[in-house]
Amino acid sequence: MTAKRSLIRRTTAVAVAATAALALAACGGNGDSGSAHNGHGSSASPSATASAQKGERNAADVAFAKGMIPHHRQAIAMADLAATRAESAEVKTLAAEIKKAQDPEIKTLSGWLASWGEQVPAENEGHGGHSMNGMMTAEEMDQLEKATGKTFDTAFLQMMVKHHEGAVAMAKTEQSDGTYQPAEDMAGAIITSQSAEIARMNGLLGKS
Repeated sequence: MTAKRSLIRRTTAVAVAATAALALAACGGNGDSGSAHNGHGSSASPSATASAQKGERNAADVAFAKGMIPHHRQAIAMADLAATRAESAEVKTLAAEIKKAQDPEIKTLSGWLASWGEQVPAENEGHGGHSMNGMMTAEEMDQLEKATGKTFDTAFLQMMVKHHEGAVAMAKTEQSDGTYQPAEDMAGAIITSQSAEIARMNGLLGKS
């Protein structure tokens, strides 16, 4: 009897030890699994956030739209002057292309702001006194309005290069900071088209 009890006790002890070992192993496995899960969770979190924010505007998108509208308006005002003041046919053609490209973008940008409940910049907002982002000052615009012929052509090209460089800088900021995909797409188009026009205008300046 005693031998049987002793055997039972030993068997029970072995079973308890085995159960404890299995529990520890399972615990360790859960820890690893939890770690992996947490790792996936942390990597999925930004993705989920990005997915949730995709297509939604942020402050950078609003700033891009509000800044690019007066910027484009001034470029169109400069382009309008070329129709009657420029001597070079190439300058007149370029000015017409600038107006054709930027006028629809103003409408699109204005539409975004209206749909976001934001104020669309007034027609005269941004003209004169703005040296940032390549905007011409009132004095520079006055100088351009008074110029004609080759003098106009040179002044127009020099000012528009500076103007385009400002637009490209604004577009790059939108691409890096914005979250509204259509605005980022427009920014990309502006960078491509206006960079090409800058090269074209610099080429025309080299000919004069």
